[in-house]
Amino acid sequence: MFMNRKKMTSSRRHHLKSLVLSIAFNLLDAEAKQHIADKESHMSENCPALDLPGSVQELQDLCKKLHQQIDKVDEERYDMEAKVAKADKEIEDLKIKVIDLKGKFKKPALKKVRMSADAMLQALLGSKHKVSMDLRANLKQVKKEVKEESVEQVGDWRKNIEDKAGMDGRKKMFESEA
Repeated sequence: MFMNRKKMTSSRRHHLKSLVLSIAFNLLDAEAKQHIADKESHMSENCPALDLPGSVQELQDLCKKLHQQIDKVDEERYDMEAKVAKADKEIEDLKIKVIDLKGKFKKPALKKVRMSADAMLQALLGSKHKVSMDLRANLKQVKKEVKEESVEQVGDWRKNIEDKAGMDGRKKMFESEA
């Protein structure tokens, strides 16, 4: 089963390739001949040799008979096409079920859509509902209280620095915080 690890020579490889190709050519030729023979046997079974009658009435009867056969074949063809279409649809449904069972979903490539929030909600909820996305309308109104410190309370900043200078100032600072 295992061949030598050595590489096959190019002449040997070429010889084997030509053998395989000749065998394949012979098989294809035999298959084509078989196909022709099958076609001829089918035609001889289903389409007997046409013998044309001499009178007009017999020709008309033959034409009517051929039209009936054509109609029958067309009906069979239509029925077969319908069966094939139904089977194809069933196969597609089964493929989708298999994919669903496996849990592997192909995410479709989504396109970017420029749409306002109002238009999006209207599309989702329908045109009956009038939706407004004015978010500021629902907010509470809060008034800002501006805290103004008078200049007298703040005082002169140099005075505060002088009060805090030295140990007394630091002591006062700690006492007032605690």
